[in-house]
Amino acid sequence: MASEFHKIACGAALLVGCGASAPPFALKAPVMRDQDLDEINHSCKTNKKGEQECQPAMYDSPFAWDGVDNTLFRPVTRFFAVTPAGPATNVNALDELPDSSWFVNRIGTKPMSPEEVANGYCVEGDTLDPNDPDESWVIDHGKDNGANPGFRVKSKGTKYMFKLDDVQIERATAATAIASRFYYAAGYWAPCDSVVYFRRSLLKLTPGLRIQPNVGKSVPLDEKRLDAMLQTAGRRGPLYRVTASRWLPGVALGPFTYAGRRDDDPSDVVPHEDRRDLRGARILAAWLNHFDTREQNTMSTWMSADPKKESSTPGHVQHWIIDLGDCFGSQWTQDELWKRLGYSNVFDWGDIGYDFITFGAVEEPWDRGVINPDADIFGYFRTPDFDPDNWKGEYPNPAFGRMQEDDAAWGTRILARFTPDHIKAVIRIGDFTNPKHEEFLVKTLIERQAILLKRYFKKLSPITDLRTTPKGELCGVDLARKTNTYDLGTFTYRAVYQPWNGAPTPVSLASGPGGELCIDTPIRPEVYKMGQGDPSRHGVYKIWNGASEGPLVVHVRDLSAAPGERNNTVVGIERPKG
Repeated sequence: MASEFHKIACGAALLVGCGASAPPFALKAPVMRDQDLDEINHSCKTNKKGEQECQPAMYDSPFAWDGVDNTLFRPVTRFFAVTPAGPATNVNALDELPDSSWFVNRIGTKPMSPEEVANGYCVEGDTLDPNDPDESWVIDHGKDNGANPGFRVKSKGTKYMFKLDDVQIERATAATAIASRFYYAAGYWAPCDSVVYFRRSLLKLTPGLRIQPNVGKSVPLDEKRLDAMLQTAGRRGPLYRVTASRWLPGVALGPFTYAGRRDDDPSDVVPHEDRRDLRGARILAAWLNHFDTREQNTMSTWMSADPKKESSTPGHVQHWIIDLGDCFGSQWTQDELWKRLGYSNVFDWGDIGYDFITFGAVEEPWDRGVINPDADIFGYFRTPDFDPDNWKGEYPNPAFGRMQEDDAAWGTRILARFTPDHIKAVIRIGDFTNPKHEEFLVKTLIERQAILLKRYFKKLSPITDLRTTPKGELCGVDLARKTNTYDLGTFTYRAVYQPWNGAPTPVSLASGPGGELCIDTPIRPEVYKMGQGDPSRHGVYKIWNGASEGPLVVHVRDLSAAPGERNNTVVGIERPKG
């Protein structure tokens, strides 16, 4: 699939007479499905119970090591290795991503209703029934690691991880339910997380359970500790509030990494730091202030072809983004660190050096942070001082650090699909008691979305959804105009067409409502006489919208077989810089 990524050697000279011998895009369907979704046979081993296990090995990600590696060791090794980031290598000929075990095209390629987006990965019957009999929700495991307490519950054969709030009552439980739906609709594999209120008598604790915290030895999960956990939970009268995260399907293999490849998965062929889906995920993370984007908040699962035998082969590995409860202003004990989340790494070499040089005299964005008294559960999550270019996570993320302008533009095109109605529908999933909290979150997300669109639609063309019509038109959608990202007067369209090895010619372009635009493609009288493989059938349309610095470059192949026909098919798309 890496061969689907093309660059034109002559660059900007293409439209002024570059004498290439062959077009850069072949006449073939773009890759729309990654081979990593194909089932593979994996070697088997016998476990201690004498059972056959035919999936990749479990990967253990120590909490401390992940932070230290990405904060200290990786930046140093990258510096001395001098390996500048290149283009993402899992991009198809249309400048998009095929469906894969990492990412599936959802809202970016087809309309989704607010209800569909609000459902996320959940399907009918996924949610727990608070009217179940007493002691029918059996606690069979504690929640290891993570900032928020929790435990696993089994009900009617289905497992759920229960996650509780801490001092910011309702924020964490709402955040994981809300953010998981945005990630899922955007295309990522994210779990079904739902806010649930329940009575204490529903729980039945399995004796002898233990919990492994982030640091230190494991501790027992007994009735005393369970009661202490529930003391931090939100309440509505006698009912306790949690997020119930339905257990992921398949066999858990541990987290995936944001760099490198998995050695025991032959389908894992693209270095993770060079995957556009992982690089572009920085756009969603910045939007939601999902600063805790570490590998421990991910999961890989072995998806057997036989769901009744989860450890059997053949199957494939699927990759999930989980534990999103830190979004929207997660509180830290130290106020000075809390203010910095989203603006600076916990241990940030650049900011430390800058503070040292300036003696801390320069006011930083976090110095201006204030908590909104009407939405104090969201802490310092806000719009003022939000700068997409300078947004940072808790510590460096290898894939985010290699994000290129085209990766960011790709993520922003997906973000632009979320309308205010989508955002409102998803925020309602958070089930806030105070309506001001819902209003604040809707307003803030719409504002931050607008900032991201203005930044990443400015350089590369936001025109997408290219298609040809029976009338012979080439049509698309300008997402910048559709979302009112810039003033209407900013958009001044023009387009040229250039046959392969021919001279460019202006063509007429009409714009319509909803960002629609169409080009009336020219008839090429002699093309029907040419062989289907003749490079002279190849042509290029270059479209400017007046708002973005770079044009959209659309490669088409004229398949006309009779005089007067206009039978074009899009074979490639490029978004060069201005």
